[in-house]
Amino acid sequence: MLSRIMSYGARSMVCLSIALISALAVPGSVRADIYRYVDDDGIVHFTDAPTDKRYKVFMRDLKKDRELRTKLKYASSVNPAEYEQLIKICSDKYGVNPSLVKAVIHAESGYNPNAVSSKGAGGLMQLMPETARSLKVADLYNPKDNVEGGVKYLRFLLDTFRGDVSLALAAYNAGLHKVAKYGGIPPYNETRTYVNRVLSYMKSYQESGI
Repeated sequence: MLSRIMSYGARSMVCLSIALISALAVPGSVRADIYRYVDDDGIVHFTDAPTDKRYKVFMRDLKKDRELRTKLKYASSVNPAEYEQLIKICSDKYGVNPSLVKAVIHAESGYNPNAVSSKGAGGLMQLMPETARSLKVADLYNPKDNVEGGVKYLRFLLDTFRGDVSLALAAYNAGLHKVAKYGGIPPYNETRTYVNRVLSYMKSYQESGI
């Protein structure tokens, strides 16, 4: 287990990398998220119990995330209203229908910010790590970062498919290359079910005015 706080100068980063690799190689040795920040003097600080908002997630305990997803995905403690303002801000910023954003979050994570898929997608809008990096999402599991990245990606897909929501959703689920390959929604049951589910959720949100 890492000590509570570790600080390293630039010359110590190789040693740190070796230490982290060694920790990961031992089953049960990493059982908490590890956070990191670089101070004004270039010193790199690590901790598994952050008390300063400058710390950002450096290494996440995936086992813990999967456990949280199993326990919380449809738990009554998940409160969609908690993200109402965040969704509105991001939807207005990128010109995406907020009902569509809510529907995607509903289908992807059940409003669980700690959700992790078997393929490694994470957060409220279930962004893949490589997609998150391209969107400059700092922390997949930070609701603000995740939703802004997800809505930005939806805007890109909607623009790509000239406002066709069904194709944008198909690409969100299966990837742009698959939609391009088949010239429409790919012939996958998972993708077709996903598109229909999100459109149904979207309609419900629009009709309810929520």
